[in-house]
Amino acid sequence: MTARQLFVTTALPYANGNFHIGHIMEYIQADIWVRFQRMQGHQVYFVCADDAHGAPIMIAAQKAGITPQEFVANIAKGRKPYLDGFHIAFDNWHSTDGPENHELAQQIYLDLEAEGLIERRTIEQYFDPEKSMFLPDRFIQGECPKCGAADQYGDSCENCGAVYSPTDLKQPRSTLSGATPVLKSSEHFFFKLSHPKCVDYLKEWTQDGKLQSEVANKVKEWFTPNEQGLSGLSDWDISRDAPYFGIEIPNAPGKYFYVWLDAPVGYLAALKNYFVNGGPLARGEPRSFEDFMASPDVEQYHFIGKDITYFHTLFWPAMLHFSHRKTPNNIFVHGFITVSGEKMSKSRGTGIDPLKYLSIGMNPEWLRYYMAAKLNARVEDVDFNPDDFVARVNADLVGKYINIASRSAGFIGKLFEHRLGPISAEGQALIEQLQAKAASVSQGYEDREYARVMREVMLLADLVNGFVDQYKPWEAAKKPELRDQLWSTCSTCIECFRLLSLYLKPVLPQLVSAVEAFLGVAPLRFTDASAPLGAGREIGNYKHLMQRVDTAMMDQLFELEGSPSAAQATKAASNSSKPKAGKDTAEQTATTPNPSNPSNTSNPLAPGGEDIAHEISIDDFAKVDLRIALITACEAVEGSNKLLRLTLDVGEGNTRQVFSGIAKHYTPQELVGQLTVVVANLAPRTMKFGVSEGMVLAASHANEKEHPGVFVLKPWPGAKPGMRIH
Repeated sequence: MTARQLFVTTALPYANGNFHIGHIMEYIQADIWVRFQRMQGHQVYFVCADDAHGAPIMIAAQKAGITPQEFVANIAKGRKPYLDGFHIAFDNWHSTDGPENHELAQQIYLDLEAEGLIERRTIEQYFDPEKSMFLPDRFIQGECPKCGAADQYGDSCENCGAVYSPTDLKQPRSTLSGATPVLKSSEHFFFKLSHPKCVDYLKEWTQDGKLQSEVANKVKEWFTPNEQGLSGLSDWDISRDAPYFGIEIPNAPGKYFYVWLDAPVGYLAALKNYFVNGGPLARGEPRSFEDFMASPDVEQYHFIGKDITYFHTLFWPAMLHFSHRKTPNNIFVHGFITVSGEKMSKSRGTGIDPLKYLSIGMNPEWLRYYMAAKLNARVEDVDFNPDDFVARVNADLVGKYINIASRSAGFIGKLFEHRLGPISAEGQALIEQLQAKAASVSQGYEDREYARVMREVMLLADLVNGFVDQYKPWEAAKKPELRDQLWSTCSTCIECFRLLSLYLKPVLPQLVSAVEAFLGVAPLRFTDASAPLGAGREIGNYKHLMQRVDTAMMDQLFELEGSPSAAQATKAASNSSKPKAGKDTAEQTATTPNPSNPSNTSNPLAPGGEDIAHEISIDDFAKVDLRIALITACEAVEGSNKLLRLTLDVGEGNTRQVFSGIAKHYTPQELVGQLTVVVANLAPRTMKFGVSEGMVLAASHANEKEHPGVFVLKPWPGAKPGMRIH
């Protein structure tokens, strides 16, 4: 395999505050990809920087009584605990106020000017009469001119993604004073994005198959001709008037680049800074930043959130191409992060504080794994659900993966002098099953389909644990005649544990580093999948590698200042996965009022006693995988007078176990042999009586006292197990 040369960045965070969990999610996604590439033997330069310019920082610095440079430096000092804490390994972290960015941004502007793509125009601009200053876009709010959403900023709409001029806003107001702004004239500089050569190039660049399909389709909408028949792309105002904290426009006193022009140039500046300070030139290598970026072999990738797609798929490639520079090979776009289905918003006081997560002793690799188990290559929001987080980490990482080492390593140490033994034919067959997945796992990481990779790895862990259960080393250890079988079983488990660790290493770098030390091996790479440890190999003393999530930590994580108790806060945040009051807490039957409904109480005038839930999109509905299921067995649950244990055939070739709180309404005999509907892609939940692997759908009235009864859904005759409900 020829080593690739990769230049990778994440979106530049604005230097007016600390990281939030959305930043951490993006950095984890990119860091996993970078670590995988390095495990493949590729050379990767992974950089980022603080987006340091703009009026918001200038105004915040004035309020703090310091210079903008001092303000940004103070923010930068706080970045390291976040990055180190979550094992995010950037090669360099820079600032867009660095000299490299000033030089590069000004040169790119001059190159665009030479291409005839810069135009000066006198425009009317909003001016705050109370503050006596022109208002930057982010200090004007109003209704979006495209979709009508309220409280949108003056440059783009968070609701529909539209980009527009501040003067297009309806009912504008200054966020600095609350005053209605007035219009004043000023000369501004425009990048002519609507020029036919820009439009033609961008149509080709965005529609050639490189971008995610959702992104390419969205971009295509932005090319839709306007009423005059011209391209939907608008020329881009790239200048701001003094006073402004930013980079001066060459030959234009009192004019500064709009922050969105110099910010993406910060990607290049951060890499250039690294080449001199810690990178190739600092190591005595002859390759310069300019030589690297000029090489046709270099691949350039950006990980960004969906809210800044317009800038990165239109402005950024156009700036690079028409200034005669390399354009990105791809822009990887991800969705937002929510908590129990609710949008995260710092201004609304919702969200997860990453430093608080670390300070209360929560393992950063719990979060890395949970994010990986949710992330894919599509532009989908990622939901952090507290109950699901606890269940996934405890069941997958501890109950499945770590459990393999803890069930076998002790016997190797105590009974076989820490040396691995011969592998039986059955053990070798199991190892080969795991080795055969190396290519699929590798491709999954390459394609950023992390959730699929995590599912595959945990299915492999299930196979290994099944092997352990079959040969029962804890019983074999008591029988001298089974000593060779015990040695083989435990040696097989250790080799399988090595392979699973290799597959999980991009996600769990610190844990796998401890595994490498325990096994006495060099840092694992993907080529090591076919190189087993072998009989006679000495391993170290096993020390437990990961603790389970303590639910008390989750309570503490979601405790807010001045809010109800932590337990109440966590319960409210995770209500979407719990049954309503009065139901057995282990129940997984969908008879619960929708938690998104603000009036989630019995309403006798509403259908079924409760109001219809908030409207969702077809994309939201498509996330729920509803399948026809055959109830092949059913029994009462010992210790519960409410639960039934259902065995379901969902057409997968095996059965599932689901607990349902319907024992008061159905006997097992009534249900066996019946078809029903199950939520097939619901995360398994570990409950008091076992693991429930889905949710059976049933209907009930909100007022159970006056309208008793639970009614399990039953499809029409002719439906077959496994059929999907659309």
